[in-house]
Amino acid sequence: MTSGINTRELVLEILLEIEEEGQHSHIAIRNALSKYQFLPKQERAFITRVCEGTLEYRILIDYIINSFSKITVDKMKPAIREILRSAVYQLKFMDSVPDSAVCNEAVKLTQRKGFYNLKPFVNGVLRTIIRQMDELAFPSREKDPVAYLSVKYSMPENLVIRWREAYGDEITERMLKDFLTEKPLTVRCRTYRSSVEEIMQSLAEQGVEVHPAPYLPYALTISGFNHILSLDAFIEGKIQVQDVSSMFVAEAADPKKGDYVIDLCAAPGGKSLHIGDKMEGYGTVDARDISQAKVDLIEENIRRTDSINVQAKVQDATVFDLDSENKGDIVIADVPCSGYGVIGKKPEIKYRMTPQKQEELVILQRAILKRAAEYVKPRGTLIFSTCTIAREENEENVLWFLNNFPFRLESLNGCLPKELHCESSALGYMQFLPGVHNTDGFFLAKFRRK
Repeated sequence: MTSGINTRELVLEILLEIEEEGQHSHIAIRNALSKYQFLPKQERAFITRVCEGTLEYRILIDYIINSFSKITVDKMKPAIREILRSAVYQLKFMDSVPDSAVCNEAVKLTQRKGFYNLKPFVNGVLRTIIRQMDELAFPSREKDPVAYLSVKYSMPENLVIRWREAYGDEITERMLKDFLTEKPLTVRCRTYRSSVEEIMQSLAEQGVEVHPAPYLPYALTISGFNHILSLDAFIEGKIQVQDVSSMFVAEAADPKKGDYVIDLCAAPGGKSLHIGDKMEGYGTVDARDISQAKVDLIEENIRRTDSINVQAKVQDATVFDLDSENKGDIVIADVPCSGYGVIGKKPEIKYRMTPQKQEELVILQRAILKRAAEYVKPRGTLIFSTCTIAREENEENVLWFLNNFPFRLESLNGCLPKELHCESSALGYMQFLPGVHNTDGFFLAKFRRK
């Protein structure tokens, strides 16, 4: 603790904001660190790791707590629950923090938050866990494989069940393991403005660890830096944060100089900017989203990258826009989805999505696809994508779309490296799976209007 800020109390506030107020984890952490920019790098890293780790491993952590506490986690006061969860994460996964310090700081924080009478409870539970955690029995893989995978990889049982049914045991476990694997940040080099070599040199000069990313020659992975905003290559608009899987959207779209492109759900603008770069400043990319806040994110990226052929505006993708009818050479429908493919980056997704919410999302996705179809020129291109691995949002939407609109699928093999070619990519769609492919979970389909 320095500068009068108790880092563990800040962790608690962030976790409560995520758990009790429904905030997205990356936003809650980013906002807190922005507020306390003066914190040393080590403390900022501690806060980020404990918050993210406590969320990622919540099911395993709760299993441990419930095994040693007379009061189950779901019966605890929210603040006490998060104090214990974050403490158990440190005990289980952070060898650099002494067990006694974790326990003492949790007890102090309990008192700071006004729960003086619960200090003995918090102290007793944590000291019991310290003594006996290594003896704790976990669910049997042979007798209850679903419970075993759920606890080991902290994934809700309903998701373990559905993925085992869809992809089998081996691929499911590879995905679950991948979600918990820390990965470097992926960026796209804007080769329209600078060469990959120049960008790599600039990053290396600032002490960044740089490696080529899989599949695409202009994609890099970067690590070992404090904040993206401190990097000259980012400030000068030479790189854009983007996963490799989503870069294939622009590859599949294959825009020509002078094309008119409509991106219906564009925020924060990565795909729009990529397509604009591919047209080398010519043509127009009409980047739309539903709110001014989202459009502000797009415009911020347009300004930073000086993308002269990308324009942003507020437009609800489900509301028909007469001026766009039959106008788009290319229409991008990267629709809202359950987000199961990016659980590794946004762990709260796995706890919040419900079957009812997913059904509502499919209805929304189809409403957007219906509008997208109306904006594509005859013989124009429609790219449909999501960041999920749910078949009802992906393959089933493709079948629905083909049955209801005058479009046909077009092979993706021309835009994918040979190592990704498969039966479905030859037909015109591709499901990227975490742990199977070196990307996020992502779905991509290419349609051509008849």
